[in-house]
Formats: sequence, structure tokens, C-alpha cells
Amino acid sequence: MRISQMLSSVVGIAMIGATGATSADAQTIAIVGGTVYPVSGPKIEKGTVVIRDGKIVAVGANVAVPAGATRIDATGKWVTPGLFNASTALGLSEGNVPAQSGGYNDARAKGEKGIAASFSAWMGMNPASTFIAQTRRDGVTTAVVWPGSGLLVNGRAGVVDLAGESVAAMTVRGPVAMLADIGGGAESRAEVQGKLRELLADAKTFAARKAAYENGATRAFVASRAELEALQPVMSGKMPLAIDADRASDIRAAVALAQELAIKIVIVGGAEAWQVAKELAAAKVPVMVGAMNNIPTSFNTLGSRQENAAILRAAGVHVSLIGNAGGGENNFNARNIRYEAGNAVAYGMSWDDALRAITLAPAETFGVADKVGSLVAGREGNVVVWSGDPFEFASQAEHVFIRGVENTGMTREEELTARYKTKPPTYRK
Repeated sequence: MRISQMLSSVVGIAMIGATGATSADAQTIAIVGGTVYPVSGPKIEKGTVVIRDGKIVAVGANVAVPAGATRIDATGKWVTPGLFNASTALGLSEGNVPAQSGGYNDARAKGEKGIAASFSAWMGMNPASTFIAQTRRDGVTTAVVWPGSGLLVNGRAGVVDLAGESVAAMTVRGPVAMLADIGGGAESRAEVQGKLRELLADAKTFAARKAAYENGATRAFVASRAELEALQPVMSGKMPLAIDADRASDIRAAVALAQELAIKIVIVGGAEAWQVAKELAAAKVPVMVGAMNNIPTSFNTLGSRQENAAILRAAGVHVSLIGNAGGGENNFNARNIRYEAGNAVAYGMSWDDALRAITLAPAETFGVADKVGSLVAGREGNVVVWSGDPFEFASQAEHVFIRGVENTGMTREEELTARYKTKPPTYRK
């Protein structure tokens, strides 16, 4: 068989059910008898969660099961909101680099002068990506899809639910954040930070003198109109600037910049954030950190430690857990977010804070807590029934609901297993 034919065969297998086959359209579901963890409140023993027409309508210990509802017995099970992975590139490539993706990678914009503020990464998602189904199977129902890093300003991120046949159908809200990187590289830190300050100052001036700009009566700005327009929600405080920074000194510089320009920021990565925990708490800056890896990967992360999340949370910092294992945790291993939470607990974070850090905390950070992240009447019907503690390796997501529909589509691994576990009748040794 020719290589092209083999590739077509594998792609064909991968596409089966990749968009998420469902058991039925949204209906009335009653999940009864399980230990319910609303996240926004205390756990409920022998609780009931009722979902109707894609929304949660009731949560409690004494909730009547509506007539005609599909009943799911969760006795002895754990019931949580769908998990929220706040740092992914799902749907933007089938591998981590173009060579592994058939030549494409939609996570990165070329930009001009290191600026790609108008790039909306999640809009280039492929809903049929094979990684979406396997991430969903492990209880992740919502994700933030980010642009790749490498530029001064890399573009905008969006929040999506992991079910739907189109990007529009999947989108919960977008854009929700702008990604910048001040960690230096080929240029010195001072130069990079100076360029970012100049860009944001120009965005502010552009807003104040838009009429003059239209008439050609302003000086030249460092970025195009499209980039300056895209930065306006950041300058007005409606959208945070997510700053990729690990070194403690870089984090302090980011906080100082935010205070100088009166903008909201979120620290992403934050390997040494524990060293400035009190400052971050005082400035009310959310931090997105991982808990799987404490091995420095560069001089920027020499202060890495696995207690990072616990120390930050104890100081009062708003913490969301993300992957930092260095093994495709933003793409083909995005499903492993629950293990980051389990590891955070092993290194001092409370179990409740860890669950919040992969559900409600990122929903609050990105302005979608009124839709996802907790089990509250009026929220989307994103609910998972687990065989046990979701942070344990042996536990399985037995039922995964997204917007009230149970997702039963097979993952790529399951499709391949089903195809090859039985030898063809004509097979001979």
C-alpha cells in the first residue's frame, strides 16, 4: 500500500466520531444518588443534578426527579462540573509542530514587528481534531484555546466547549484574553518590556485620537490599525493581558506595568511565582501554573517547585491549574489536567482548591463563570459522573455531558483498537 493510501486510511479512521457522537439531543437528565461537588458550595451527599434543555435546573439533596427524565444512578460515584483546561491549543494542530500535522499549525501568526494582537487563534480550530474527543473522554468539557508564543504580542484566546460541529457552535466566549511574552530571548528583557510599553501607550493614544488618525494627522504608530483596535479591550480593562512569564523578576515587571497602565493582567507559567505570592495577592493578579514538573527547563525556571500552586493559594492568589509536564499538555495530553490537580494536592493544595482550580477558577478568570465551572441552576449542563475521586489514576469519567448532551463518540485510540483487536478471517501466520 502506498504511503498516501495509508495516510488516507488512518485519517479516515481518526475522523469517525471525532466531532463527538451524542446519545440524543438535549433532554431532561436526572443524575441521582452521587456525591455532588458544586464547587461554588459544599459537597452534597446523595445529591441530585437535573439538566433540562442543555441547562442545569436543580442541584441538591432533596430534588424531585421530573417525570419522564432519563435517570442516571450515580450511587457511590462522584459528580462534578465538567473540567476546564485553561491552557490548550486544541484543534489548531494534530501534533506539536507542523511536521507532525501534515504541514499545518494554526496556533501561530506570523505577525509584523512581533505583534499579532488581531490574531484570534480559536477561530482557526478544527472541530474534528482527534485530540478533542480524547480530551473530552477524560472529563474535560471546556477549554481556553490560545495562540502559540514567540512574539511580543501573540494574539487572542477564546473559551470553547469541546462538542460541536463548528467553531461558532463550540464557542462560549471570545476573545477572553490577549497573550504577550516579556521573557526576552534574542532581545534583552529591558528592550522587550520597553517595546510592549510603547505598543500599549500607542494603543491608548490611538483611542484618544482616532479622528485625527483617520485624517492622517497623527504620528506613525508602532503597529497597524488592526492591531491597535484589537488592543482596545485590554486598555479599557474589559479583557486581561495574559503575560507569559516564569522568572520572579519578570513577574514583578509585569505587575508594575499593569499598575502603571491601569490594565488587568494574568500570569501564565509562573514557575517562580511562589517567590512573589504576597505581591500577586495584593495586586489581585490571577496566576496559571502547573504542578507536575519541578525540574527547571531553563534559567528562567531555576526556582521551580511543585508546591508553587499551594503557596500561591495560601497567600490568597487566584490560581488556575494548567499543564507543565512538557509532554504535549496543551494538545494531545490536554486531558491530563486532572492529574495536575492531583499532584497539586500531593504538594500541599487542598482538594477543594484543586478542583476549583480546574473548574470555577478559570471560568472566573476568563469571564464565563455565569456559564460554566460550577453546578448551579442556570449554568450549562456540563457535568461529569466519575467512578471515584477524579484526581486518582484509576478513576474513570463514566458519563460526560456537555450542554446537556451525553457525549459517547469514540476516541481515536478506541477506533483503532476496535479495528485491529480482531484478526481478519483471511489472516494467516
